[in-house]
Amino acid sequence: MTIEIELKFIATPEAAEKLGEALTRWPHQHQAARELTNIYFETEDNQLRRWDMGLRIRGVDQRFEMTLKAAGKTIGGLHQRPEYNVDLEQPELQLAQLPQEIWPEGTDVTALQARLQPLFTTHFQREQWLVTYAGSEIEVAFDRGEVTAGELSEPLYEVELELKQGSRDDLMQFAAELGAIGGLRLGSLSKAARGYQLAQGNPPRPCQPFPLLKAGAKAQVEEGMVAAMSAALTHWQYHEEVWLRGDAQAQASVTEALEALRQAFALFGALVPRKASSELRQQLTTLEEYLNEEPRVASESVFSTLSVTTQLALTNWIVAAQWQKWLDDKSRAKLQSSFKRFSDIMLSRLNADLKETFVDVQLANEFYDKSTRLTRQLLAAHLLSGAYPADKVHDWLSPWQALQTAIASKREHELRALAKLAVKQPVFWLSSQK
Repeated sequence: MTIEIELKFIATPEAAEKLGEALTRWPHQHQAARELTNIYFETEDNQLRRWDMGLRIRGVDQRFEMTLKAAGKTIGGLHQRPEYNVDLEQPELQLAQLPQEIWPEGTDVTALQARLQPLFTTHFQREQWLVTYAGSEIEVAFDRGEVTAGELSEPLYEVELELKQGSRDDLMQFAAELGAIGGLRLGSLSKAARGYQLAQGNPPRPCQPFPLLKAGAKAQVEEGMVAAMSAALTHWQYHEEVWLRGDAQAQASVTEALEALRQAFALFGALVPRKASSELRQQLTTLEEYLNEEPRVASESVFSTLSVTTQLALTNWIVAAQWQKWLDDKSRAKLQSSFKRFSDIMLSRLNADLKETFVDVQLANEFYDKSTRLTRQLLAAHLLSGAYPADKVHDWLSPWQALQTAIASKREHELRALAKLAVKQPVFWLSSQK
């Protein structure tokens, strides 16, 4: 088994043409393009997908390799997943050659193999460079081809950076320099994820509401902070994809993700010194201002250098825990305390602020003036509510969200009644304060 650490970019065709020239800035070894074909396998009920696994057979130069990627971690476009590789003489599955312990307990591997069928394929040319950067060796692979499932297909232009030797910090810094050529964006969707989408008939990807943060009851504050930042980044990248595929409303969801990040930095600002994130927060503010200036063209915005360098900076801030070097012992101890207890306190403050803001509002214009504050507080509530029963959270959120919707649609005759209902809503977190 190896732990694969790679960063994935989606490229425009124009950026792909500039890649080779850009890489001449660093010492490297070049390998000419080769034809690769991957066949991905799945059961009829998507058992591997439900286990967060991916299984393929790759063919190149009459050689075959079976690869299983197990559940791992993806933040931004940085993928870290256990990977198991087996050389094959023929392009036929041989699951028995994989370690037994990788499967969930009780798995009948022979029966599983009998259920597996080809689901989709990727066919592409791969050109590679082994780059020496600082003290590390980084493999750059440019894949140009297509993903195909049945009669459906879509083009493939991907640039993958894989750390072969050295430090993850070097990988991230190299990615930032490479991203400056323009026409690149971080890709959190793997080839397998795109293939599954095609295999399902390629239905339109809908805009999604901002999710409730997922955090365990015993999570530490630091874990909650990382989960909050990661959730906002995932929301951001998902809606970039939706926006690029033609849904103009997704621009608002991208902006919402940036606002959620602003709220996350505010929530944890008392524990993490502002100087630990000042440069990153400025990048996020600049990008948000750019998007809010006017309706933007998706391709220009998503593939802009400003967007990709900001996402890279945020990804690196999260995975490298860059706040740690700014902490004193007191702050470090607070970050290691209970996230649920922290959320109790912050939700109580948030609730008091919302009540004070809306309890005596009478005029429609006052509601409109306070709508931005409401939006920000509700995003903060999403980031703080992951350790509580979801149904209780939704019961509390619903009247506030109804007020938010009524303000946005200017249903002035409903605003006062909705505000009165919202401020009377019983809270869901006080029972955990002991």
